Amino acid sequence: MTSPVSLAAAAANVVGKLRGGLADLRPVPRLLIDQGPHRSVYRMLSDDEPDGPPILLIPPLAAPALCFDLRRGCSLAEHLVARGRRTYLVDYGTVAFSDRRLGIEHWIDEVLPRTIEKVSEDAGGQPVHLVAWCLGGLFSLLTTAGWPGLPIASLVTVASPVDFTAIPLVAPFRPLIEATRGHLLTPFYRLLGGAPSVVVGRVFWATGIDKEITKPLAILRNLDDRDYLAQIEAVDHFMDNMIAYPGRTFGQIYHRFFRANDLAEGAVAVDGRVVSLADVRVPTLVIAGENDTIAPRRAVERLTSLLVNAPSVGFETAPGGHLGVLTGRRARTTTWHHIDTFLDGQTGLHSQ
Repeated sequence: MTSPVSLAAAAANVVGKLRGGLADLRPVPRLLIDQGPHRSVYRMLSDDEPDGPPILLIPPLAAPALCFDLRRGCSLAEHLVARGRRTYLVDYGTVAFSDRRLGIEHWIDEVLPRTIEKVSEDAGGQPVHLVAWCLGGLFSLLTTAGWPGLPIASLVTVASPVDFTAIPLVAPFRPLIEATRGHLLTPFYRLLGGAPSVVVGRVFWATGIDKEITKPLAILRNLDDRDYLAQIEAVDHFMDNMIAYPGRTFGQIYHRFFRANDLAEGAVAVDGRVVSLADVRVPTLVIAGENDTIAPRRAVERLTSLLVNAPSVGFETAPGGHLGVLTGRRARTTTWHHIDTFLDGQTGLHSQ
């Protein structure tokens, strides 16, 4: 920052920071079209309301729905609306101790099916294109497989791991978990009614601890880059709004996904029945982050070999970590481009 222009930009950014921040955190305008237990469904608004096929954004549990609307200029929801797409978002709201008995079946048998039906109805009965991140992708896959009659046109998963043995971050804990027959965490999530939001936030923070340690230096080095500083603010805002996991859901994820690694074999037992990924029969795009430690490429790419009855299965990688691959600054020209290309192909087929 030796040039006068850089120094002036840095000074302006400092002033902006002191006056309340640089990130424009205003959400994309939206209209509530449906509401139920752990389900607020919104249609994103624009000056020219589109009438094309609906796109439904599906967040994971624990992470706030603002993952799809991080900040102006770096919001997937804003991008889709600007592209003229009829865009919807489901928000699960908060999770309380009273929700501790809710299991995966609540989300894949109640919340998501009802959301998809309402979105289709609002869009004049058109089939819905699902775009999901992280655990939202896994729940979307299980919903699609378990409810073949739902009006689902296609599915995009971003950073959704199915092979949990391919996650180096958790590998050191596996021997201890097996030695305790999976009961290492059971007493804690039962006592607490799940995984509290503060714990979820700390775990997410710990996965990028190297970046957190070097963040002050990185900020100083990029003090003249308003977009860089705004992104850091937006991610911090996201981290401050993490949500808890319900106890039963957390237990199922821990025992079935993480410990038994059932999804890597293509099927998982849910509430007394087996849901098989082989029953996903819609075109699917799988996207992995090149620097994702929570859902590394190998853990995500495994999905492509399990969707044996999908009409088409595409796989792409994009730069960024777990959140960055979805809504980082480089996602605007990589991940979003992959999603646009896929949706253009699918919506073209459905509009004929």
